[in-house]
Amino acid sequence: MKCAARGIFRLDGISPCAGDNVRVEITDNSEPVIAEIFERKNYLVRPPLANLDGIIFVNSCTQPSPNRFVLDKLVAIADSKGIEPMIVFTKTDLKDAGELPEIYSSIGIPVCIVNNISGVGGEAVMNFISGRVTALIGNSGVGKSSLMNLLFPSLSLETAHISKKLGRGRHTTRQVEMYKLAGGYIADTPGFSTVDTGRYCRIPKGELDNAFREFADYSNQCSFSDCAHIKEKGCAVKAAAETGKIFPSRYESYLRMYEEASAINDWE
Repeated sequence: MKCAARGIFRLDGISPCAGDNVRVEITDNSEPVIAEIFERKNYLVRPPLANLDGIIFVNSCTQPSPNRFVLDKLVAIADSKGIEPMIVFTKTDLKDAGELPEIYSSIGIPVCIVNNISGVGGEAVMNFISGRVTALIGNSGVGKSSLMNLLFPSLSLETAHISKKLGRGRHTTRQVEMYKLAGGYIADTPGFSTVDTGRYCRIPKGELDNAFREFADYSNQCSFSDCAHIKEKGCAVKAAAETGKIFPSRYESYLRMYEEASAINDWE
């Protein structure tokens, strides 16, 4: 059923998106309209999604190769929104995932290696999405639609070949598509080629350390309660990164994100 949204939402600076719980009314012309958008427990600006229980971040091991900073940024956004993340690696038949599975599983994030052709690994993903509202997010060409076809063959979603020149895929999903499956809902989302944190979610610099879950084991040991974990004396987080207790790539991502957040004014 297609529904138009009342114009008042535009005035309030809100618009319905996939995952919203809404109240629908029938107009005098017998046309259904969205009359109310109920309070959201979380919301992503891009892709526009609301009320998620989980997000599956899909990464291919090659063509395109995984970007650690992008993945760390997306995981931080999920954690800041109270959305449980899962990380899936595809195309391991072409290239090994290296240390990446260890990095994220060590901080308590479910990690799964999936072969979209043989189906190996698909069961773990199915268990994660069953009975929940989840979304698949990742670069163009990593195999999100192929993963959906593996889990739910009846969907027959369009897939595309990888550009050999650019090393990345073409967008086959052009908008958020939410499907009622596995006792819940799962959204297939358009792929991206770059990530602009401001378009996905702004995490204030003062809250950023809370989005890096492994920092919690050390932040209460810092000499200063308002430690930014950058160059302060007695910073336990920085010391943990220097000794390898926190993976260096994760700490480097935190520093880059902190620098980005520092460049944004509060009024922006």
